[in-house]
Amino acid sequence: MARPINLRQIEIFKAVIEHGTVSRAAEIMAISQPAASKLLVHLEADTELNLFDRQKGRLIPTPVALQLYQEVDRIFASVKEVEIAVRSIKQDFLGRLSVGIIPALADKYVQSATTAFMQANPRVHCSIQPLASQWVAESLRIRQIDLGIMMTKLSDPGIEAEVLSEDNLVCIMPKGHDLSFKRQIEPQDLNGHAFISFKADSLIGQKVETVLDRYAIRVDKIVTAHSSTTLRQFVVAGQGIALVHPFFVADIADQLVIRPFEPELTVQLFMYHATGARNIDLIQSYMSFCRTEAALAADMVRAGP
Repeated sequence: MARPINLRQIEIFKAVIEHGTVSRAAEIMAISQPAASKLLVHLEADTELNLFDRQKGRLIPTPVALQLYQEVDRIFASVKEVEIAVRSIKQDFLGRLSVGIIPALADKYVQSATTAFMQANPRVHCSIQPLASQWVAESLRIRQIDLGIMMTKLSDPGIEAEVLSEDNLVCIMPKGHDLSFKRQIEPQDLNGHAFISFKADSLIGQKVETVLDRYAIRVDKIVTAHSSTTLRQFVVAGQGIALVHPFFVADIADQLVIRPFEPELTVQLFMYHATGARNIDLIQSYMSFCRTEAALAADMVRAGP
């Protein structure tokens, strides 16, 4: 009969995933390498899961291990939130606010909104967590975060929603691009051009694929980017053009040529919080600064260079 797993096994598992080798993980945890290896062997036996493939003396995480790691990392993040709460109580903070936001916005936008919020609420501790959409939703449901910002539309009786913004995708291109003389970009303009795309299973990726298919447009997809930061840097470097949400490029609008795209591809951003949230006043305060920054970002892109 399998034994219950213990915290030490989980800690070494997490360390190996994050640091790549058993030796480095053992060093981080201040134990010997044989002891670390033994903990991993026991973890696999106790969970009855194949967590690592052994290849030439190295441990390669299996897909099962990576799936388990996501859960482990989420649990450890919750523990850290408790630690932060303890520190907040000791330091006599007047409140805490935890915000989960999709990584695409976890840059200039959220930094500006949070800075303004903290200036207005100097004795409130604010925690910002970049999270994939599914984790934003899950974290809201279990009250791990107070506010979530993402593009995905949720339907949950325990969660209240507000539209933060409703914007059309824009076409971005490097300065001096062949299409930069046009005041508006249409599907046929994209034909044959080097194109930087989002993942096909992302919301924006799906919208772009739909319009390309509808108009039978063939672009030269040279890079598929998994983040807005990566995508826009390829465009700035002159590698191609892209269709993006205007918020993704508001802070580097002076480095790009930004043009409206027709037909309109509209994307909504939503703000979510739990119904009856304990700190609703702080949540609403933060939301007001998000709305202000959203309007500024939209104006910045519309102004253009």
